[in-house]
Amino acid sequence: MSESTGRETGRRSFIKTGAGIAAMTAVGLPVAQAGQAAAASRGQGTAGGADGAGDGTDALAHAADWQQYLNGPTSRNVSPVAVLDVVGDVTNAQAVLGGGGGVAVLTRAQPPVPPSWPSGTTATASSYHAPNNGDGGTYTTYVPSNAIDNDVTTFWNDANPNTYPAVLTITAPSAVTLSGVTLLSNSDGVPVDFTVSTWDGAAWQLAGTVTGNSAVQVPVAFASPVTTTQVQISVTLDQDTAEGQYTRINELWPGIVETVTPPSLTVDFGKVVVGYPQVDFAWASDNNPGVRLAFSETTEYLTDRSDFARSDESGGGPGTDQYSVPAGGASWTDTEGYESGSQVYAEGLHGFRYLKITLDALPSDAPAALPYGQVAISSISLDFTGYLGTADTYGGWFVCSDDDLNRYWYAAAYTNELITNTFLASDCDPRNAATPSLEGKLVLQDGAKRDRDPYVGDIAVSGRTLYITHPDAAAAALNVLEDLANHQRSDGWIPPASINDYTLPLFDYPLWWVVASWDYLLYTGDTSYANTYFPNLIAVLDNWYPSVTDGNGLLSKGLNGTSGYGDYAFLPRTGEITYYNANYVQALNDGASIALLLGNSSDAARWTARAATVAAAINTYLWDAAAGAYLDSATGPVRHAQDGNAIAITAGVASAAQAASALAYLAAKTAQPYGNAFMDNDTLSGVDDASQRVYAFTSYPELVARFRSGATDSAIEQIKRTYGWMYTNDPGITAWEGIGPSGTPYEGAFTSMAHGWSTGVLPALTNELLGIAPASAGFATWTVSPHPGTVTWASGQVTTPHGPLTVQWQVAAAGSGGKAPAFTLRVCAPKGTSGQVSVPVSGGKVTVTVDGRRSTLRNSAADGHVTLEDLGPGVHTITVENAAD
Repeated sequence: MSESTGRETGRRSFIKTGAGIAAMTAVGLPVAQAGQAAAASRGQGTAGGADGAGDGTDALAHAADWQQYLNGPTSRNVSPVAVLDVVGDVTNAQAVLGGGGGVAVLTRAQPPVPPSWPSGTTATASSYHAPNNGDGGTYTTYVPSNAIDNDVTTFWNDANPNTYPAVLTITAPSAVTLSGVTLLSNSDGVPVDFTVSTWDGAAWQLAGTVTGNSAVQVPVAFASPVTTTQVQISVTLDQDTAEGQYTRINELWPGIVETVTPPSLTVDFGKVVVGYPQVDFAWASDNNPGVRLAFSETTEYLTDRSDFARSDESGGGPGTDQYSVPAGGASWTDTEGYESGSQVYAEGLHGFRYLKITLDALPSDAPAALPYGQVAISSISLDFTGYLGTADTYGGWFVCSDDDLNRYWYAAAYTNELITNTFLASDCDPRNAATPSLEGKLVLQDGAKRDRDPYVGDIAVSGRTLYITHPDAAAAALNVLEDLANHQRSDGWIPPASINDYTLPLFDYPLWWVVASWDYLLYTGDTSYANTYFPNLIAVLDNWYPSVTDGNGLLSKGLNGTSGYGDYAFLPRTGEITYYNANYVQALNDGASIALLLGNSSDAARWTARAATVAAAINTYLWDAAAGAYLDSATGPVRHAQDGNAIAITAGVASAAQAASALAYLAAKTAQPYGNAFMDNDTLSGVDDASQRVYAFTSYPELVARFRSGATDSAIEQIKRTYGWMYTNDPGITAWEGIGPSGTPYEGAFTSMAHGWSTGVLPALTNELLGIAPASAGFATWTVSPHPGTVTWASGQVTTPHGPLTVQWQVAAAGSGGKAPAFTLRVCAPKGTSGQVSVPVSGGKVTVTVDGRRSTLRNSAADGHVTLEDLGPGVHTITVENAAD
């Protein structure tokens, strides 16, 4: 490939087929003149033609179409689109949507004082947890007597999770007559199944049975009043929490305490949003009425608790944000911190689609917030903190004849906008991810809901999405790449993220740092980054990965103390793994490209040679000829993984025949209605749904492999299954972290439903289907290689450091009778660049016309493309026509 930066006169253009350079020399080819570039190019300069003028308006016939697909808000103030649900005493709920006037009023009477056990009553239990300093540093006990102390903030907690039955026994000093009992549990330890028994002087008698409970307060009425001295609760199943299934009972009241349903309203923002919720309270009663806010990305996990709460992740939080409404009202923004001393806590930033506001308060927040009174709400909104993806901020765009693909491209763009955000200690993963070196900087986080920490493996996908859509925000990737390199370990290992104080042990993510670094250079040309961090590159490729290389020349997890290391999905794989080694080949070759960019030819030669050695070893030890696919692992049960097979193809390890065979195997063995699973069976220890679990993260390289292997139709079909499922299922639009059996969120409520690593459909469509890709740093050279498949036309743009590069192509309509060219492509390239165009051909002889100059040749291209080299800046029109033999 030519490294020319675009000689503007007398340049030489070559048409190349699979048999090599085949045809014409064209000196001084005419270049079409054009007018003002489309508005989509954002006024970033014109692309000069061969004579140094022209910009290519008529190359952008579909430029105006793309803006209709945008999903992001038009301003930072975002309002809900509907009231989804109303419970209890709520009037005029629609007022919270704003614009209609009036207020929504939530009303709740003061609950009655519950009955107490007689003085001298005692409590015992089958077990109880040892005391500790609690989540707030306060000495806390979990003894059985907490369940009868008339203090709803304390509770009995059994000693061990998932241990049944958990039994609590209450003994009164004298007989009491009971019509029933009421159990009040902790909000993150609700007993699901339990029985209530009473002592008749000789034996326990069953008085009540509860199954499938999800309520915090549960009255259990007896069939008739019972006089007894003892009551026993036997729990056989508890609510699942991040800490396991624990039995937690705050109070067992001697009598029926009717539950008064707290009034609530739930609003729907129409899609996942991210930012700081805002509520305008017009007024409230003068008793400090509290409200609790619960957030969820889906209706499936929309309850009185958020589907994810940072305080839960750090240990035993209430699962909601709290606010005490002043009598005069207030315009309140949900930011992290306490409203009153150490009471009434809110978490601040959230990623969600649905917001439930309930007139309620934690018992521990009294008297600063009380669970009754009245509150009046005039509006609910959000201060949106993601990248504001309006039409004028897009540097790149895409539109084609297939409307589904258009929607998925812009859905991925919006997903990435949600995770392009400012890193703040108050918002990020609470597991020691906060770091001064990233505080206040723009970053690419992994998810809008969680973990909100930048992971470098995710950036290998979300970075490409960012550079294509919003190159002005490339610092969001750069800040992370630099930060992780600055925390490189002395042995060369690079941390995957700031979580756990940069110590999370992942085996594969240092490779992704190399790959993501080369991606950053390809799209930005920032050689200062390459110069600064080249020593880090040497350390990771020449120090750490050689330390985990075995006698076969392959990476082997388990060497050098890496047995406990994980990977992108914390999969318990060990030994020689195809995925690790194929990615090693990619990283070595990308590292060599960085070395060549800096003039370090000896480093480049060393890494290129090692890449060839590792590739040969993969084909020797990890190719399964019987299956026609690469093994996941050289040892243990036979299985074949999507990640290893796909990256073996995209990294150039697989031959064309191996690629075709492996892709056919994946299609036959891993296809689900919602995408292709990441493994062909369930033999991976501890992962019982591997053959039903779909990761868009590992599906992305499979899509690229299919495009590049000439299996475009299957790539499009896989896109429609994977992204069509996510686009049409709740919460809609955004790309999920992972899809589990039957198409459900693979980790339940914990699953991030807007995850940057799942946006690979966007670079796949731009780089592979439309065909635009950088060939050298900063788009100094580029390639355009369309893969149309079932798509009949496509148009799009990528903004380079030199200006916009736009492409439009069209396949002749069926029945055109040979009157129209079989394929027409127009490229508008910026000054200072040159490129290579590969156009799809079929049949024997073809006539290729480049900017008005025709040449007829016999097509011998093995990949079904004819390649034209050394095209300079300006507008180029290329047509392909079938010629008679």
